[in-house]
Amino acid sequence: MKGETIARAWAVSRADGLVLGFTDHDMPLAFGGIDFRPDSGLSAKAVVQGAGLSVDNTEAVGALSDSAITEIDLMAGRWDSAEVRLWEMDWRLPDNRQLIFRGRLGEVSRSGGAFRAELRGLSEPLNRAQGRVYHPRCSAELGDGQCGVNLMTPGYFADAVVQSEREGQRLVVTGAGGFDQRWFERGALVVLSGAAKGLRGQIKSDLAVPGGARELELWAGLGLRPVAGDRVRLTVGCDKRGETCRAKFLNYLNFRGFPHLPSEDWLIAPQVKS
Repeated sequence: MKGETIARAWAVSRADGLVLGFTDHDMPLAFGGIDFRPDSGLSAKAVVQGAGLSVDNTEAVGALSDSAITEIDLMAGRWDSAEVRLWEMDWRLPDNRQLIFRGRLGEVSRSGGAFRAELRGLSEPLNRAQGRVYHPRCSAELGDGQCGVNLMTPGYFADAVVQSEREGQRLVVTGAGGFDQRWFERGALVVLSGAAKGLRGQIKSDLAVPGGARELELWAGLGLRPVAGDRVRLTVGCDKRGETCRAKFLNYLNFRGFPHLPSEDWLIAPQVKS
């Protein structure tokens, strides 16, 4: 490809299926069923790609636009971990292209009507610590392959309706009565309808109150506040103790902790010789 005909095109795919295309060319481009827009204000720093397992390092920079990437969507977390693909191509022949980067959006910052997003390459997860942790509590995530609990089992989830909310973090919901106190503590809340649809929060506390309502507090506020009448789904929580696995989930055969592991106090205690 000659330098004067080279253009770059981006495709950004969100977890909810929305795909947006951008290009630094001055005319629209299209391939692979994606339209790449030149008026998005999206640009990128030079892609730095290392050999071996080093992490690709680049950034996406752009202006917030109501028709593309909006500040509301960024605050709501809808672009978190979105998949990013970057091509270089001959804009006259879009089929003559090369994929030069593939990864996900990392940390996103906003300032003065613009955003800046770190891009993380496919090798980034390989830098994370691997291996099993030996701990009295379970190392599995509730509902994953190691745990084996089906979270769609009746009694492990409940659909409810928001009655009131404060700061997007404290909610009163109705329609989820009949469960014990703290049943959904350490579980998840997913918004099923309204402007905040699709947002997810982790439940810090769960209190059953008279009349079948529940008072919930999330560990962090949702990016968009649900309003009265919005539907939500509550998923059961687990504190990862062996007693909880046995009594609450009847799943002790799959418990992935070491409840009889000696404590640190035992390890540093003076040894008495007989």
